[in-house]
Amino acid sequence: MSSAAPAIAQSAFQKFLNHPAGPKTIHFWAPGAKWALVVAGVGDLNRPAENLSLSQNVALAATGLIWSRYSLVIIPKNYSLFTVNMFVAGTGLTQLYRIFAYRQGLKSEEKPAVAAE
Repeated sequence: MSSAAPAIAQSAFQKFLNHPAGPKTIHFWAPGAKWALVVAGVGDLNRPAENLSLSQNVALAATGLIWSRYSLVIIPKNYSLFTVNMFVAGTGLTQLYRIFAYRQGLKSEEKPAVAAE
């Protein structure tokens, strides 16, 4: 007679609930809360580029990229953390491009004024 306990069949919901990255862990809730950064970044798309913070968006882009990599290295792999961090990086990089384009536009406006003198 075997001393091992018989495997108990779990429903899909129970498997999700008891998963190492399931809702009983921080691995589940941290990415959910981080979507607020994405929402804020998307909201900033309506803000004029001269009012955007370069340092803030560098930080968002960098942390988004760093944590995206980290989420694929940890065990268990956390694909929801990876996804939210790619969006954080994407919004940060988009804003950095807007800042860059705005500053380049300012430089191109200054050159003809200097040449006219």
